[in-house]
Amino acid sequence: MLKIDPEGLELNETVVFVNRVSKVVKGGRRFGFSAMVVVGNGEGIVGIGYGKAKDVSEAIKKGASKAKKNLIKLKIKKGTIPYTIIGRYGAAEVFMKPASPGTGVIAGGSVRTILEAAGYQNILTKSLGSHNNLNIAKATMNALVNLKNPKDVAKLRGKSVVEMYSQHLQPREVISNEIK
Repeated sequence: MLKIDPEGLELNETVVFVNRVSKVVKGGRRFGFSAMVVVGNGEGIVGIGYGKAKDVSEAIKKGASKAKKNLIKLKIKKGTIPYTIIGRYGAAEVFMKPASPGTGVIAGGSVRTILEAAGYQNILTKSLGSHNNLNIAKATMNALVNLKNPKDVAKLRGKSVVEMYSQHLQPREVISNEIK
């Protein structure tokens, strides 16, 4: 997971939700607002932020500034993810599956907002467990951050990519040699 400096990037801000919260005090209720904001450039850089304030616009500003501090760089391969993954946060689970070109982003709520801000074009998702928007968003980010590519896995194991996947490639080579 690479942290990104927001300076010089053209980031699009999207408000996922705004909540009105209240606190009961001696004289009655005191109202405040919370907002979740997603920022991204559509090319693999995305971040989420949660802001709280007495005013809606101030809560959105705080959320956007926190999202810019939490930017991460994601790897997008052909507009989708390389393999199926499940992200978890609390009781929220987000199941993500790669999709063929032309499928589009099949997701709802905060998951769709994050995936579109990141730049994914073809992906299938399903939210399971808790339906809390903030926890679903964090589960989505968890899944995207934990994606690994074959080069990174091979490096961790101290092998080359060919060595690691040679057992999976041999049967195909044997079959193709028998056909000739």
